Amino acid sequence: MTPYVLTVDAGVRDLRSADHLLHSLAAELALPEGAFGCTHLVRGERPRVALSLTLPSEPLLRTAQERLAAGGHQVTPGAPDAVGRAVLYPGVTALTGTLTIADVLSRSAIDRVTVLGTPGRPAPDTLLMTGDHMRPTWQDTELVLTAMPAVGGMLVPFEVPDPTPCCADH
Repeated sequence: MTPYVLTVDAGVRDLRSADHLLHSLAAELALPEGAFGCTHLVRGERPRVALSLTLPSEPLLRTAQERLAAGGHQVTPGAPDAVGRAVLYPGVTALTGTLTIADVLSRSAIDRVTVLGTPGRPAPDTLLMTGDHMRPTWQDTELVLTAMPAVGGMLVPFEVPDPTPCCADH
């Protein structure tokens, strides 16, 4: 499949708002199951979070581009970079509750799971508590979920849905 990618720069400044916007756009555009929606940190004079949409066909891409532009969004062809954080991807809705690593890999577009602080891959029967919030990232053309050890030998995704802001107790 040849990917058809576009970038939406809506001036969003945080990941939570970008995630919400991606979900809203996916619903508004009625994106198919094979679509990917990613966030990308844009640095420079105007730091922000850009969005990319990868669609399975050129006609879908053209339709999305036209509808987004008509809605006032700044849309450009291609992705802002190669290391997007996936919010929408095939199988994401099946990644709820506690699953084995084998289930995560077989039910979704995630290619690999890595664990912070360990050199190897987790065993296929290792349990992962999804927290219903799985945000893998693109690394060398693979969609990779980073996890960390949790109680009882289980794993949890490295990214949590509601992180505590730095210095929250000051």
